[in-house]
This record gives sequence, C-alpha cells and structure tokens, in this order.
Amino acid sequence: MTSFRELTTALRRLEIPHGSPVIAHASLSAFGFIPGGAETLLGALLAVFPSIMMPAFTYHTMLTPEIGPEDNGITYGGGWSSNRMAEFFRPDMPADRLMGAVPEALRRHPEARRSMHPILSFTGIHVDDALNNQTITQPLAPIAHLVQSGGWVLLLGVDHTVNTSIHYAEQLSRQKRFIRWALTSAGVVECPNFPGCSDGFGVLAAELNNVRRQEQAGEGLIQAFPLPSLITTARRCMAADPLSLLCRNGYCERCAAVRQFYNPGR
Repeated sequence: MTSFRELTTALRRLEIPHGSPVIAHASLSAFGFIPGGAETLLGALLAVFPSIMMPAFTYHTMLTPEIGPEDNGITYGGGWSSNRMAEFFRPDMPADRLMGAVPEALRRHPEARRSMHPILSFTGIHVDDALNNQTITQPLAPIAHLVQSGGWVLLLGVDHTVNTSIHYAEQLSRQKRFIRWALTSAGVVECPNFPGCSDGFGVLAAELNNVRRQEQAGEGLIQAFPLPSLITTARRCMAADPLSLLCRNGYCERCAAVRQFYNPGR
C-alpha cells in the first residue's frame, strides 16, 4: 500500500524549486494500492506543486479521410469503421483512457481549466497562461510556455515513452510533423503539427542521468527532470542523429515517414 504521506514525502524530497510549474505523467497502477486511488495521487501532487498540467488528449474525436497528404504516417481510406465511432469534441469530454486515471481526475477538479484543442488538449491548475498559448496550429505551445517558465517534468511510475515534452524538442529540431483531423461542433477540423511516435524515447534515459532526480514511493518510482535541460538534451541527440528517437517497430507508419523524410528514395 502507498499512502498519501509517502507520496507527498517523496515528492518533496525531489526538491523542485517552490513555485515551478510541472507537467506530470502518471500510472496509478505502478504504485500498487493507493487508498483513494487517482484522487489521492492527484491530491499529493497538488499539496506539493501549486501549478500543475497534464495531457488530456481525446483520440476518439479523430477521423481518417479517404485521401490526404503523402508521407503523413497514416493509411487513408481504411478508417470507415472507426470514423463511425468518432465523437464530437466538447470541453467536458473525458480524457482518453490511454492517458490514465490521474489526468481525468485533474480535469474534473473544480479549480482545473482545459485548453480547447480537439485532440491534444491539456488540463491544469494555475497554468492558465500555458493553456491559453495553445492553438490549433501549435498544439505543444503549453509545453513551450512551461519551458520558458523553468518548469519540470514528473514521471510517476512511467518512462519517457509517455513524456510528451520530448515532442516539443522534436518540433524545435524541425522533425517531421503530421496532419490529423478531428470532429467538432464546427465540422471536421484539420489539426497540423501532430507529433510522431514516442515509443523510441526510452533511449534518452541514459542521456538524462545527470539531471534526473528520483524518489521511491511505495512500489512506484517518481522521476523529475528540469524541462530546459530535457529539451536541450533531446535536441542534442537529434542533431547527432535525426533518427535516434524513432522506434524499431517495422509497422510504425509515423516513424517510417520520418525515415523517408531524411532518406528519400529508400
């Protein structure tokens, strides 16, 4: 069992500067049994960090068109069944289950606000300026604001494969972006600058050892990284090898499109 006290103690031992905004990614199950579940873990985070943000993505709004741009990391014309199940984005739409239970608990918190991107929204408390920065063409702008504010990334029982901030480093490195489409009350909306695959981001773990802070809370490991250092390290790796953060899944369409971008004709 992992208690509220254990969680807050571990979070404080990270010694993140007071007032620094954080973007958190969490797996509730990684901590074993927590009395109170996601609300307890969220409460521990809010007890230590007054300004917190999490992804609240809504993949169920996505549509696959019959045709579209080439090298877009997607197979067109085969999404008719999933398109029938697509939902209209709305501000109170639950975060996708792939996000985990904690972001949804944050979204439902009475003090939380949410940005309005129909696929890649963020939710948070006391991060209004970051949330307000997001636009349909710049979905990762909230992360950019946290970088400029000296923010931190928290990984609670998860690794870098869910670390959304690394996608912002890719954007700064001019890594190939994609286009996706979402169903909204105003119709189908084109969403540019959609990020690529994150399954290969684990290779950054060794590169970030020198800036990582970590504490154990019950069964779960909590890691913290200063956002500016994380972004700088990821960009350095991509400058040395633009393909270094790609996954090795031969069926990954987005990573294949990035490889094609850097090696046309192969």
